[in-house]
Amino acid sequence: MSISRRSAALAGLGLLTGAAVPPPGVALAEGLRLFEGMEDFWIASEAYIYGYPLVTMEMTRRIMTNVAEAGGLRAPMGQLIKARSYPDASFRDVTAPNADTLYTTTWLDVGSEPWVVSLPDMKGRYALFPFLDGWTTVFQVPGKRTTGTGAQTYAITGPGWTGTLPAGVTEYKSRTSIVWLLGRIYCTGTPQDYAEVHALQDQVRVVPLSAYGRPYTPPAGRVDPAIDMRTAVRDQVNAMSAVQYFALLAELMKRNPPAPADAPHIARFARIGLVPGRDFDASKLRADFAGRIPQVSFDRIMLQFRINAAVKDINGWAYTTRTGIYGTDYLMRALVTAIGLGANRPQDAVYPTSLKDADGDEYSGANRYVMRFPPGQLPPAEGFWSLTMYDADYFFVANPLNRYSISARQDLKRNADGSVDLLIQNASPGADRESNWLPAPTGKFILMLRLYWPSETDPSILDGTWVIPPARKVS
Repeated sequence: MSISRRSAALAGLGLLTGAAVPPPGVALAEGLRLFEGMEDFWIASEAYIYGYPLVTMEMTRRIMTNVAEAGGLRAPMGQLIKARSYPDASFRDVTAPNADTLYTTTWLDVGSEPWVVSLPDMKGRYALFPFLDGWTTVFQVPGKRTTGTGAQTYAITGPGWTGTLPAGVTEYKSRTSIVWLLGRIYCTGTPQDYAEVHALQDQVRVVPLSAYGRPYTPPAGRVDPAIDMRTAVRDQVNAMSAVQYFALLAELMKRNPPAPADAPHIARFARIGLVPGRDFDASKLRADFAGRIPQVSFDRIMLQFRINAAVKDINGWAYTTRTGIYGTDYLMRALVTAIGLGANRPQDAVYPTSLKDADGDEYSGANRYVMRFPPGQLPPAEGFWSLTMYDADYFFVANPLNRYSISARQDLKRNADGSVDLLIQNASPGADRESNWLPAPTGKFILMLRLYWPSETDPSILDGTWVIPPARKVS
């Protein structure tokens, strides 16, 4: 769902002029010029929203691969990043990280040749390895739900590639050169379980097709000192001028072409100088409103929480079952990019998010909240579920327990009637209740519930037969 052309034009007129009515003395021709410019403003905003996932993916890739060798949560292109523990509150590379799985991830450039990815026998452990193209579409997702937990080998091929693959290697075709393998392996976080997952991570292999079946030593990465390694990706993207943004988008589209279904939508972008396969022609972007395009467009993206019919709002929890595969819903794709880059398909995960409590008030660490699950009504998920705490910018919150999410692995205590209370507050509720405590900051915060491999039978969040309980303020 998108804002109507009429409403956007009316809103945009004020944004362009900075005042609703031109002062006396301004020629009528100037007023007409502003009205005529509304079409260009609309097109530029649509182009910004359309390209937001591709630009964000590229900026994320740059930061995560701008190192000479693999270490921590970064590695050069074509080398594996093996998260050995959950991210902490200092992590800023990706918004809305999780503290339930250990990421095993890599960035691949399949534009020149395919890359082969080998997965080990997971021995029944829950894991999934989604492959995202440059536009954030999950084009394949091997894992326990789809392909089982046995050993598997895949060749990721890029646009236009044709050839023969070795026996036993299954082809996964990407329509873009950029590919992000964002593997997740469930881990309880205990020392013993960390060790078991580390052993599995060490058996994952990625090599170019030309080196498959032979010893392979990846080349050292090249470090670009001009890349900002401190500022969060979303802040870097949002800080770009319209000209910088569209110039990068045009460059990226040369090797990461739009989907055929996008053709009618993007044909209009030529009017502002954006044509797939060509450099951006900044002379066609009107300078009198270019400065307003980024902020207005990002506001439209975030507005989808309230106006997009595909976003359900129940008991203060907003969520959608349209993630991972977006078709032509560009606003939804941009929204998911902004708040949870790398989101899975709904059959693999649903991410209800809550910005306000049961009374419609913003969450604050100055208050205490309780989320009560009736007997037998904990989140229905075949993989796992968790409730994660984020600050107002969708990053983890530092706390004395180093606990960023709460789930069944905390050995939750039940009430006398069998119900379960999750205690959401800044101060400890006491040692005897800390198993049920999700620490909050002193200021504003956001909650996200994760259901990995949500149940597809009653009760299920996918068909609405399971309803998320509200988080209620308590005295």
